[in-house]
Amino acid sequence: MAIEVRIPTILRNLTGDAKVVEGSGTTLDELIADLDSRYPGIGERLVNDGKLRRFVNVYLNDEDVRFVGGLEAKLSDGDNVTVLPAVAGGSL
Repeated sequence: MAIEVRIPTILRNLTGDAKVVEGSGTTLDELIADLDSRYPGIGERLVNDGKLRRFVNVYLNDEDVRFVGGLEAKLSDGDNVTVLPAVAGGSL
């Protein structure tokens, strides 16, 4: 099962500067474990204490995974996962 994962600039040092990588798994948790086995350190940047890190947004086919099962979100062959760091801003 091939899942396309889009990697943000801040994490590309872990993927050899690849913008897009492929992974496998039937759930988001399995996908992250698969990615971490090939790109050590990426798992700890996405997950902490069994939950997605607060300031990391993950989208499954353009849906925020927090609304479709979190780490237990079901994946299918051909799905797209996008990882985005949360961005905060304000006025100067």
